[in-house]
Amino acid sequence: MQKKITTIKDIGEKELLNRLKKFLRAGQIDDDIAEIKSSEKNLLINTDLLVEKIHFSEKISNPKDIGWKCITTNISDLICSGSKNIVSFSVGLVLPPNTHWKWVESLYEGMHEAIKEFGGEIIGGDCTSGEIKMISITAIGEMNQPRLHRGNAIPGDYIVSTGYHGLSRLGLALLTSEKLPSKVQINPELSNRAIEAHKRPYPAVKALKALIECKPQTTSWRAAGTDSSDGLIESIRGICESSNCQAVVSKTSILKDPNWPKDSNWNDWVLYGGEDYELILSLPKEWAEALLIKLKSAKIIGFIKQGKPKIFWDNLEEINIKKANLFQHF
Repeated sequence: MQKKITTIKDIGEKELLNRLKKFLRAGQIDDDIAEIKSSEKNLLINTDLLVEKIHFSEKISNPKDIGWKCITTNISDLICSGSKNIVSFSVGLVLPPNTHWKWVESLYEGMHEAIKEFGGEIIGGDCTSGEIKMISITAIGEMNQPRLHRGNAIPGDYIVSTGYHGLSRLGLALLTSEKLPSKVQINPELSNRAIEAHKRPYPAVKALKALIECKPQTTSWRAAGTDSSDGLIESIRGICESSNCQAVVSKTSILKDPNWPKDSNWNDWVLYGGEDYELILSLPKEWAEALLIKLKSAKIIGFIKQGKPKIFWDNLEEINIKKANLFQHF
């Protein structure tokens, strides 16, 4: 006899919340207000909304991977703002009534795995019914030095990338059987790294730690930063727009996986692919050079100069972001 699958409609809201208690501190879910126990420090708050068929798909990711990604993408936003201490997460769910309970449980197991790795706790949230699944995460972290901000760059800064780009975009293409930029043989190790990068992104925790530890005593804590969740060039554009400055980027300094195809048709995925979650920093020269010594994956890829917000290659060719096939929310 076939085992009956339990859906959210079968168990109802109260039982759903009751079952989710095992992922939260005792008593945390028993009223409509979340309690945060923290030291007397300023807090940073970030909210991300993930929508089924736009930000995630069960065809390529299981619910545990989706849960992991929900948490780690929020952590990345906190890290690229300088927060090294993650405090808590509030989770909002929109679920079709025929959603299997096992799907929700696995989603939370994936969240829990990420929280065990990076810190924090789930403190509550809300749930309601809808036609498609939506997951809203509000993440809270302590504000630390440096307070990384896109608006902190000044002319003379070096632009530093803390890792490779393009892997997540390749992973998405492999998972969806999308046509590749050209017919080349993909190294199996590269394929595995790319799929893992897309399904289980890892925020730049080590990079932030290295940045803090290597700051020269002669420099202030001023630094600009963001993550490359929207793409490498888009992250640099964000710094230029917020700081009202220009960037010059070296074509030969862009970080690529050692097994990345040499064909130039693959460059767009490196520059504009997104969801790589590396730190993109604008730092004083001394600090940038110190970071390269401390963090072997980091590389100086350009510099900041005065002028209306634009990005140029080092041959003075302007980078036209509008021509790139960027993800658009609307």
